[in-house]
Amino acid sequence: MAGLYLHIPFCRRKCHYCNFYSLPTRKYRKEIPKAMMIEMEINQTFFNGEPLDTIYVGGGTPSLYPPDDIQYLINAAKDNFRFAENVEITLEANPDDISNEWIEALSASSVNRLSIGVQSFNDDDLHYLHRIHSASQAIAGIEKARKAGFGNLSIDLIYGIPGQTDEQWIENIKMATALKIPHISAYALTVEKGTTLDFLIKKGKLPSVDDDKAAGQFMILMQAMSNAGYLHYEISNFALPGYFSRHNTAYWNGQKYLGIGPSAHSFDGTTRRWNVSLMENYIRGVYDNSVCYESETLSLHQLFDEYVMTSLRTMWGCDPAIVKKKFGDMYYNHLMQGITKWIEKDLLIMDKGKIILTDQGKLFADGIASDLFL
Repeated sequence: MAGLYLHIPFCRRKCHYCNFYSLPTRKYRKEIPKAMMIEMEINQTFFNGEPLDTIYVGGGTPSLYPPDDIQYLINAAKDNFRFAENVEITLEANPDDISNEWIEALSASSVNRLSIGVQSFNDDDLHYLHRIHSASQAIAGIEKARKAGFGNLSIDLIYGIPGQTDEQWIENIKMATALKIPHISAYALTVEKGTTLDFLIKKGKLPSVDDDKAAGQFMILMQAMSNAGYLHYEISNFALPGYFSRHNTAYWNGQKYLGIGPSAHSFDGTTRRWNVSLMENYIRGVYDNSVCYESETLSLHQLFDEYVMTSLRTMWGCDPAIVKKKFGDMYYNHLMQGITKWIEKDLLIMDKGKIILTDQGKLFADGIASDLFL
């Protein structure tokens, strides 16, 4: 399974919490897709003929572009890489961009999966997050997408927002499940260093995030989603059967992926690289066919650590047999010795030979994984 990520670095307005590379500007709006097409040509051999199973157009806000421009990028991908049958092609969209005209045009494109940045069905939450759209626009956007034929839908939700009560969070979940959204990504609000949210909280202009409250809302989320028939297949992701995100699953399974666009990341199985972020530098580098990224080749230790971290996040868990085969006895012994205390604390279990986080353990996933690193 190989994946292609296309990064659109533009947005209408920067959300306070966002730390992805995107800018609320129209500068370079025409130049970036052209440069991305050239970057795909430069990287034709990246997959060594392996077919693409998934393409993800993210950002930023890809829905700022007309669907014809999105199709232009998809066509460029098809010109340079092999496509698997039934390739999953996802586009991120903001609710306020989903007009009847736009969604109808998108339905005629190759995009077959839509990820809508809802974040909340509560206007107070959206105001805190500095989102442009309203709750009613979010619902309308979902309905328009469905009417246009997009059955494979995903939405993003955020919990742990200051001022958001548990009851309001439950109503958010109820709305999502009542709409029968097949895939839901839910994230705790985190205050990333250097973001506007970080600045406003430090200045006392916005209330800070309560980690304990967020943990409680995560527990509410897991129970509610299970009751509604969703599979908790990755810590932040829930899906009805048959609707897992193939693209994100490829990331967690350590598959190859190529990132195209400013700040996009790539991984070929051993080497990780990341493109320059500054748009003018990216465009210049691509047109000069010069190196416009930095890279690092991961050591066996780093590959082991990464496998532990990513596999533990999924419902399939960490497989000691894979560790033994891929990394050797030393890594296997280290892992099996390290999990003992977490099993005794009921934060990990062994299930059919796999190491899996319990629901309580999912609250401490990062800490448990780092404790198991070599």
